[in-house]
Amino acid sequence: MINEKKKGRVITLNRDIDNTKQKKRKLNVFMFGPSLSEKGGMGAVQRQILNGVSEKVTIKHASTWDGKNNTFILFTRALIFFLEKLLKGQVDLVHIHVSEGGSVVRKSILALLAFAFSKPVIMHTHGCEFHLFYNKLPRTIKQLLNKVFQNCACLIVLSKSWKNIYIEQCNLKVNQVKVLYNPVAVPQSVYDRTNLDKITFLFLGKINQRKGIFDLLHALAMLPSVTRNKIRAILAGSGEIEKAEALAKELNIESLVEFPGWVNIKQRDDFLAQANVFVLPSYNEGLPMALLEAMSWGLPVVTTPVGGITEVVTHYKTGLLVQPGSIQELAASMQILIDNESLRLSLGNAARKQASLLDTKNYSHELLNLYHSIM
Repeated sequence: MINEKKKGRVITLNRDIDNTKQKKRKLNVFMFGPSLSEKGGMGAVQRQILNGVSEKVTIKHASTWDGKNNTFILFTRALIFFLEKLLKGQVDLVHIHVSEGGSVVRKSILALLAFAFSKPVIMHTHGCEFHLFYNKLPRTIKQLLNKVFQNCACLIVLSKSWKNIYIEQCNLKVNQVKVLYNPVAVPQSVYDRTNLDKITFLFLGKINQRKGIFDLLHALAMLPSVTRNKIRAILAGSGEIEKAEALAKELNIESLVEFPGWVNIKQRDDFLAQANVFVLPSYNEGLPMALLEAMSWGLPVVTTPVGGITEVVTHYKTGLLVQPGSIQELAASMQILIDNESLRLSLGNAARKQASLLDTKNYSHELLNLYHSIM
């Protein structure tokens, strides 16, 4: 699927001509990534970017993956469309969203084509398991990948910890890698969550082992029966739902757990409004959008210190951190927030303040400055 964003006014870019003149021109950005309807974090970030900067620049978006159609065909169409725009001189800057695995291969081909036309490339990295993928590559492939990244004008990463990983593994210059935390749309107001009869725990994401969903079910089962009568758990997302439902039944907690499947934006916001605690016991992460969205809704979070999470979640300030795979720690942290309303509310308020720093407007401003600095 190929989309073109051509909204709003032309902005002025100041560029010296013979040290005396300035030229007005419109910046044309060509963006590659998964389909804009993609349900995960990469799709959400792209939509935030398009909504936030489309009035300032012209963005042409080409999908290289949508999870439905043949990836090779979709990629080939995007490649041809890109080549046409390059030949017509309608590309100033290339912004590529990449994760790991096949995504790295496809996006490297696109970057090489951009280099051939002397176009600056921003590689926007999202992969939560890139380091694991990279370490398995043959030495020659690693060297080729390093060359692609080294020739990019900039690598955007989701956290300081990921910046260190890319610099060390791909031999990049420090000033070549920019930390740009994922953006989040902060709601103007949130619901009163005091004096509740029942506490609602919410999970949003892929129903699988990497997200810690099966650990979460075991942790719920560890809670005393008197506690379980006070809670409900909404575990929303696609993935191994049948396996999770079977485990909930085996653990005799199916009455307190709901699996609504993947939800749209309105349903997601309804769940965030209803919830009291957000839980994400992941084993690997970049900087999860679901976590930031929960924080923006004033929810205290129980999560793990992986990826960029510790840069937005501080233990006993904006949430509670537990070690990945530690079911006992997870259950204990949930119990604490069930019993202690004062702590639950204070963590939620602090989480909302933290998330407000990542508001979409701030993000758009930073991204536009990056575009201009590269040009």
